[in-house]
Amino acid sequence: MARKKKNITLENVLIEDYAAEGKSLARLDGKVIFVEQVVPGDVVDICLTKNKKDWGEGWPLRFHSYSDKRVDPFCAHFGTCGGCQWQMLPYDLQLQYKQKQVQDNLKRIGKVQLPEIWPIIGAKSITRYRNKIEYTFGTEEFLTKEEFNRRKAEAQVSPLEAGDRKSPGAAGFHAKGSWSKVVDVQTCHLQAEPTNDLRLAIKKYAFQNGLSFYNLREQHGFLRTMQVRLCETGEWMANIMVGEDDPEKIEKLMQFVLLQFPGITSLLYTVNTKRNDSLHDLEPVVYHGKGYVIEQLENFQFKIGPKSFFQTNTRQGEELYRITRDFAELTGKETLYDLYCGTGSIGIFCSQNAGKIIGVEMIDAAIEDAKENAALNNLDKTHFYAGDVIKVCDDDFFAKHGRADVIITDPPRAGMHEKLVQKINEMAAPTVVYVSCNPATQARDLALLDEKYAVTKIQPVDMFPHTLHIENVVQLKLR
Repeated sequence: MARKKKNITLENVLIEDYAAEGKSLARLDGKVIFVEQVVPGDVVDICLTKNKKDWGEGWPLRFHSYSDKRVDPFCAHFGTCGGCQWQMLPYDLQLQYKQKQVQDNLKRIGKVQLPEIWPIIGAKSITRYRNKIEYTFGTEEFLTKEEFNRRKAEAQVSPLEAGDRKSPGAAGFHAKGSWSKVVDVQTCHLQAEPTNDLRLAIKKYAFQNGLSFYNLREQHGFLRTMQVRLCETGEWMANIMVGEDDPEKIEKLMQFVLLQFPGITSLLYTVNTKRNDSLHDLEPVVYHGKGYVIEQLENFQFKIGPKSFFQTNTRQGEELYRITRDFAELTGKETLYDLYCGTGSIGIFCSQNAGKIIGVEMIDAAIEDAKENAALNNLDKTHFYAGDVIKVCDDDFFAKHGRADVIITDPPRAGMHEKLVQKINEMAAPTVVYVSCNPATQARDLALLDEKYAVTKIQPVDMFPHTLHIENVVQLKLR
């Protein structure tokens, strides 16, 4: 039998620099060590989880001293729920590290000639900026060691291992790195009220009325998840997912929510008896209101249903779209191809300055939303098509809809398929605007586009303060 490798501990290690993806790095005997939950300037003992010849990964076992760059996190749940990774860093330093991440990725991976990268555009609001949040109701409450010991001292819990406790019900977010344990959140600072009031009211109602919370391991229970959307227009929507098709329980819960929160514009519930929480193959039931909300970016309105995709930070999304539109340099005559168009928001946002918009997206429901959003804004110059971008965008498709003057592409984190990159090179549109939520895969694609295109403008945008995520917009011009 193979002997289990003993964990290696590195002592008194200085964290020197930010790496990427929320990690920082240390250098030790020529080896680079990537460490989570630390910032440059910390001195720590590191428990290695990966140990290769030239690099390793680990987490802090003990802090000997803290960096003078640290600030106190404002959230009591920081470090456990996993929603925010950087509350211990001042926001200006977060922006510096995100700027550096874009620079390092484009230079190290892309290896193409670059113009000066413009300073990152930070968010005006660094709390309560999310328009959508999904909460989980579960029976396994995650406890920190400190909270566990406190409750144990008060004889509130039996001596179980910290972080693993059966509970009447926890309402909040999954614990970092856990699929079954839930952090019982009192106040989340990522979304404006009444998001916390609603969650806590439902939790209290469940306790008082004997409603069970969902046990993720054993796959049973009544309350599962809840999605809350708040719009700048003042409309807001809640969709409560339950694990039992019990009309009486559902009716009473819906009545309670509507009575306590009469300002809600759309209240829905979804019965889910599956083993996963995905919503795409389920049909939410409208209990009150229209069943959707209307959001607004500049003068454009967007219909958002319980299954719709929309930029999660409305105000920064508007800023991102303005940059994208500016980089497209439209004069009112161009044929614009919007690839990975989602619900059509970027194309619609650019529509006043374009002659024709052609949007392509794989998800059928998103294309239906895109068509509804175009109609909502009285647009007749937009045309949306469902299907795999690689398969749809063939020679016949471009021959039918016309040569592209501008291409906007906004792919998922995995970036564009190599075949699509080659197709863009073949299309030879004068201008390409690449919107990315992952500068690493964007850099890889820019290296392939370098065959025909030069990078001419780069603008990073911070959509999600206190997290490792970053958006980057790149303009390319045909050589």
